[in-house]
Amino acid sequence: MSKCEQCIIRKFSSLRALNKEELIKISGCKTSKVVKKGEVLFEEGDYLNGVYCIRDGACKLTKLSANGKNHIVKFITKGDLLGQRSVISDESVNLSAVAVNDMEVCFIPRDEIMSSFKENSEFSVEVVRDICYDLKTSDDVTVNMAQKNVKQRLADSLLYLHDTFGEDAEGYIKIQLSREEIAGMVGTATESLIRMLSEFGKKGLIEVKGKRIKIVSILKIQNVSDGIV
Repeated sequence: MSKCEQCIIRKFSSLRALNKEELIKISGCKTSKVVKKGEVLFEEGDYLNGVYCIRDGACKLTKLSANGKNHIVKFITKGDLLGQRSVISDESVNLSAVAVNDMEVCFIPRDEIMSSFKENSEFSVEVVRDICYDLKTSDDVTVNMAQKNVKQRLADSLLYLHDTFGEDAEGYIKIQLSREEIAGMVGTATESLIRMLSEFGKKGLIEVKGKRIKIVSILKIQNVSDGIV
């Protein structure tokens, strides 16, 4: 088990504001585990007894819609903390978290997080800043869903996946999602999503090989997102 004070991953989250003594305390009480692809970390409505620090891998945060389908809200990746808002506000989580590939996570108990939140002002500021950023991102997603058409939203989703996961050696986005999952991000039917991917391919905007997607031109996809073409 790695020690928190020696872990590079913490530098990507609000944990970077903790001092060495606080990190040693957390290291002594945290638990680490591997979460397999498809496993659920928590479900909408659960109360969390701590936060997850993502050491490797990624999970999707989903919201169950009125029609019974899961809409992907965002992805949590290596270096992120998961569950801060719920722990600080002492409220149930409003999203579900499911691993999209094998993950390594550390679980930090609520008491340790709250102790540092109350005693370390720099840490509390970082946590609040992260929560505010998440709220802003959520607002942006809501506006885009309301104001952009389906093709624009697909372009947005492809750009988001590209920015979040990057490219593999062949230029494909380094995450493989099912057509149903992408449709859940875009907010459309799976059949419509498949037709739009085919259309994007015929226009030379993307290349598709099974579940792998390559953006041929970032600029052209951005233009679709902006409604220029």
